[in-house]
Amino acid sequence: MYTDTHCHLEMLDIPPGEAVERANAARVNTLVTVGVDLASSAECVGTASSYEGVWAVVGIHPHNAIEATDHVLRHLAELAEHPSVVAIGETGLDYFRDHSPKVRQEEAFREQIRLAKDLDRALVVHVREAHDDLIDILEDEGAPARTVFHCFSGDAEVAKRCADAGWFMSFAGNVTFRNAPELREAARVAPVELLLTETDSPYLSPHPHRGKPNEPARIPLIVEELSEVHGLATYEIARRTSDNARRAFALPDEG
Repeated sequence: MYTDTHCHLEMLDIPPGEAVERANAARVNTLVTVGVDLASSAECVGTASSYEGVWAVVGIHPHNAIEATDHVLRHLAELAEHPSVVAIGETGLDYFRDHSPKVRQEEAFREQIRLAKDLDRALVVHVREAHDDLIDILEDEGAPARTVFHCFSGDAEVAKRCADAGWFMSFAGNVTFRNAPELREAARVAPVELLLTETDSPYLSPHPHRGKPNEPARIPLIVEELSEVHGLATYEIARRTSDNARRAFALPDEG
């Protein structure tokens, strides 16, 4: 069985139920759908409540950090109490797009770190071109016990820093791209016990579907790539990453 630890079911061009059905047909039986603002977070909770094997993450993306007012954060905290919610995020820093001022990104990130710790939820981190600043903030605030670097984009040195801290590293479809040898080297450095798989659907469709809308059913292609990187059988990576997901998000055991 496979696990997709990060997808946006509400953003797909097919209904969430159809995406879940297609994922299940591909033996992807656990999916985590992730919000980027208050409205999409509420949608994620509704979707997770409607389908077996689907869980929700609620949070404010750094692109939307300007919207993270006290009012919004209070409502987010209330939403996070729902039993289908397993993490806070995706939150973090994005200096590549800079859709929100850096100071607002940092403020929203710190608030969500604290919320994850207060509620004993995992923290799902988004970071682009800001790894040093983001890790400094995590160390300053004290990272939650279960911290996940979603769509890992760092190099091997960042992977080593994450491994030393015990943070989970989740790899998406871009690890299969032929022009991503540095990302595959980072995946090799990531210990198998901290490895997670995701699609980030509808983005980053893996090879040979690059450039097309992504969906959770394509997780097996990412698992195959990671199995080659680590020199382990595909079923072993599928099993280990699914076990890791249960630890990272405190999911119930199968069966």
